[in-house]
Amino acid sequence: MESQPEHFIALPLVGKEEERPGLPLAINVVAKYWGADLVAQPKGAVLIDGIELAEKSGLAAFIYKGSLKDLKKRIDQGIPVIAIMPGIQDVAQHATVVSGYSVEERRIMTYVPEPDTVGAIPEPKFESDWKQDDSTAIVIVPADMKDMIKKEETKFAQSNRLCFEAERMRQQGSPGRAEEMLRQAAEKDPENAQVWSQLGGIYNDKGSEEAVTCYERAIKLNPKYYLAYRGLGNYYLKKHDYSLAEAYYSKAIGVNPARYGPIYKNRAIARLELGNSAGAKEDLREYIKQTPNARDRQQIETEIAKI
Repeated sequence: MESQPEHFIALPLVGKEEERPGLPLAINVVAKYWGADLVAQPKGAVLIDGIELAEKSGLAAFIYKGSLKDLKKRIDQGIPVIAIMPGIQDVAQHATVVSGYSVEERRIMTYVPEPDTVGAIPEPKFESDWKQDDSTAIVIVPADMKDMIKKEETKFAQSNRLCFEAERMRQQGSPGRAEEMLRQAAEKDPENAQVWSQLGGIYNDKGSEEAVTCYERAIKLNPKYYLAYRGLGNYYLKKHDYSLAEAYYSKAIGVNPARYGPIYKNRAIARLELGNSAGAKEDLREYIKQTPNARDRQQIETEIAKI
C-alpha cells in the first residue's frame, strides 16, 4: 500500500462475514477501534440497534448533521466518523467509515474491509453525495470523551436520534409510534430535512396527502434530498398521477443517477402509462444494468422484448 496521508486513522480489519443484523460493519469497526468487542443481539435489524449495542458496552454515540470541516477536525482528534451515504443497486443508503483525508489530493479516505486497502473519494464528490442524506454523521467515542463532543456543535443531534429510533419503530410495524417520535423531532428541530422526509414516508404509507407537504418541506430545506424526490415519485405513482410520478423520479435521478436501480423500474411504469414506450424500455434496461441480480430480471427482460 502507498504511504498513508498525515491525517489518517489506522482502523482494525473487520471482515464482511462479521456483519450481522443489528451489528453493521461500520459500527463494529469503530467499536473495535476503541477496544470494544460487540456481540450482535438476535433481534437487532437496523443501525440504531448497533448504536445502542455500542452504548451498552460503555461507548457514547452522537448522530448529527456534519460538514467537511467537522469531519476533518474529528479525524485530527483521532475520532473516525461514520457517514450515511448513498447506496448502490437495490440499497438506498449505507453507512461508511471515514478514516482520513488528504490535503494534497483533496480526497476523503474511507474504510474498506480488505487488507492494506482504503477508499479515496474526491472531496467535491464526497460532499455532494453526503448531502443527499443531509450530511448525517455518527460519532462513537469512549464515555470519557463524551463531554468533549457535547461541548461542540452537534446540529440536530436530538432530532436525528429520534429519526433513527422512528425508523426502527416503522420497520417493526409501529407507524403510529414512529409518527409520534418524528413529530417530537420536528418540534425540536423544524429545520431538519431528515425529519420531514421520514414523516413524508409515514404519510405515504397511509396514502395521505400530508406526505406531499412533508416531502416538499424536506426538499426546500435540502434541494439535494434524494429520498424526498423518490418518495414524491412513489406517492404520485400510487395515486396514478403518472406525469408527476415521472417528474419526481427524474428529479431524484438528476440528483444521483446511479444511487438506486429500482427507481428506473418505477419510472418505466409511469412512462408506459404516459405512452412513452421508448423511454420505458430505456429505463427497464437501466434497471437491469444497475441491479443485475434483481429477482425479477427474467420477467423484466421479457417485458423489454415486448415493448
